[in-house]
Parts: sequence; C-alpha cells; structure tokens
Amino acid sequence: QVQLVESGGGLVQAGGSLRLSCAASGRTLRSYVMAWFRQAPGKEREFVSGISRSADRTYYTDSVKGRFTISRDNAKNMVYLQMNSLKPEDTAKYYCAADLDGSVRNMERAYDYWGQGTQVTVSS
Repeated sequence: QVQLVESGGGLVQAGGSLRLSCAASGRTLRSYVMAWFRQAPGKEREFVSGISRSADRTYYTDSVKGRFTISRDNAKNMVYLQMNSLKPEDTAKYYCAADLDGSVRNMERAYDYWGQGTQVTVSS
C-alpha cells in the first residue's frame, strides 16, 4: 500500500506557473503507474496527465498539452506536475493517483490510491 501527499498548489495569475509535487510513502513508487486528476467545483474529476513506471511514456489531456509536464523521481518517491501558462479554467483541486497494475489510463476507477488533493486557483 502507498500513501500519497500532494503539495504546491496556490493562487496564481493567468499566465503564471506552479509546480505540484506528490510524495509517496509506504512502498516504492517505481511499482506504480502515476497520474494527476483534477476536479473543479460542480464538475466530475478528470484525468490531467499520467506517467509510466519508468517515465518512458507520458500522457496528457488535450487541454493541457504543451503547457503541463509530468515527471517522476523514483529514487525520491516523488511525482511532479509542472504547470505553465495557467488559465482560469485550470482552477481545480488536483489529485495524485497511483495504480499498481496495468498501464496509464484516464479513468478514475483505474487508480487504487489517492492523495487528499491540493487546490490550484488561477485568477484572470
């Protein structure tokens, strides 16, 4: 079992940047496919980005392609989401998720472990 804790959220103006971090404990992160999801008020949680165990494959939802970059450091048990050129529509609570089995998927139900989330607010 793995425990996940997100950090790095905050309030930023449109066009700004934030770097989210996800710290894992309890089990080595290299065993897990990792992903970031987000949930805006009144909306369903949506897939943002995912990364394979060895970081050789990354995936992004269309709305963040070219602006967000996911990465991981298995030695440090960390996953990151670099977010650039932020837009007000990126405002949401961002969650880190881990899956022990399978490949990166964009379905919430595919992930077994979740962090508590970190709030990102982008002002216009």
